[in-house]
Amino acid sequence: MKSEEFASALDMQSERQYIELYEQARQMIRDHAPEAMNAVRDQAFEDFRRLGFPSQKVERYKYTNLQKLFAPDYGVNLSRLQIPVDPYQAFRCDVPNLSTSLYFVVNDMFYNDDKPKGHLPEGVIIGSVRDYPEIAGKYYARLAKTAEDAVTALNTMLAQDGMLVYVPKSVKVDRAVQVINILKATPRNAQRPVPDLMVNRRVLIILEACAEIKMLFCDHAADDRNFLATQVIEAYVGENASLDLYCMEETHYKNVRVSNVYIDQQAGSRVNHNVITLHNGVTRNKLDLTFSGEGAECQCYGCVIADKQQHVDNNTLITHKAPHCTSNELYKYVLDEQAVGAFAGRVLVEHGAQKTASQMTNQNLTATRQARMYTQPMLEIYADDVKCAHGSTVGQLNDAALFYMRQRGISLNEAKLLLQNAFINEVIDKMKLEPLRDRLHYLVEKRFRGELNKCDGCKLCK
Repeated sequence: MKSEEFASALDMQSERQYIELYEQARQMIRDHAPEAMNAVRDQAFEDFRRLGFPSQKVERYKYTNLQKLFAPDYGVNLSRLQIPVDPYQAFRCDVPNLSTSLYFVVNDMFYNDDKPKGHLPEGVIIGSVRDYPEIAGKYYARLAKTAEDAVTALNTMLAQDGMLVYVPKSVKVDRAVQVINILKATPRNAQRPVPDLMVNRRVLIILEACAEIKMLFCDHAADDRNFLATQVIEAYVGENASLDLYCMEETHYKNVRVSNVYIDQQAGSRVNHNVITLHNGVTRNKLDLTFSGEGAECQCYGCVIADKQQHVDNNTLITHKAPHCTSNELYKYVLDEQAVGAFAGRVLVEHGAQKTASQMTNQNLTATRQARMYTQPMLEIYADDVKCAHGSTVGQLNDAALFYMRQRGISLNEAKLLLQNAFINEVIDKMKLEPLRDRLHYLVEKRFRGELNKCDGCKLCK
């Protein structure tokens, strides 16, 4: 290890360094983690050692080189040193008319103190996995199957804390819950230079029957360091329950983010899943959503704005196991300079899932000849009474529209900005939280104007 404070992976091939790290620090990892996480840790290690990082020959990973992303020598805070940050001082939410219950995760540790976080209905739990062993032990790592995904296995074998969200039966959380994920590399009383940092975040969301909650996750980096963040979110959505899940990234070009989201929907449930990437380095988002009960619905939206050498890859799999379910996907990208975007979506309709309705749409703008977009919408259907469609487009700004605006005295740059705004706003307009929607319109315009080119804290929360 590099120091007594941070354990570091060895400088070998991508998989080997993490295997040796776990073999050397297994007890330290377990000593600083709850039993619910330790119970599945060794199996996750065996799965990761068997799988290794997938190459780009693997279909779901063909557009992002994971082996390269995980090859550098990152430090890992296995001894759970406290990071000197006062998130309440650094981040204040002033989104007009959006009253949120505010929580923080510093790197991969739930920030737990006695300051008020907003009123929650009776029985609702938002806290650390370690504080609720009975609930966590029942649900943790049941959806995120480590035998099928190497990043999920790696996260499960290294994660030492997690955030638990539990909403009991028929309880509605009226106030949106906002979670600020802060990346910070400098520990308190550090005696040596801090290495680039790897963090492994975990989120467990449980909604019992007829429960409702809206959650907004905001990711940003507080230090100008190289970060590698893995994240696994598991969401259990009970019968007739409703989950709105918004994930927004505004970090910096030194950040690598690999996020896997697993959602299981029971009969009559409703899910809105929204992914917004405003600024990043390399981002790889995976969504696996399963309809396990009849009459469930999901709306999945994504908007991406990327330039320079930024890379954003969204990969989705929606599995219709039950009949009379509806899924709708809309992802839009605007790519400038040498940015690379990728979208691969697959809808799987299993035997017996009759009366399925599904629509998948991916639309993309490339502002330069150097920008690259890869798109792969797919349908796999084993039922004969369904209504499914998919489509994708990749193009540039409309020359006729640009000419029309130029003829009316609008500069070329301003005309491009207006057209790009109109293109991406179709996704934002579908978001249910009106104050968040209005704020995002403002942030998107600033992003296109180049005013969000460094991370100095989430513009939603400062």
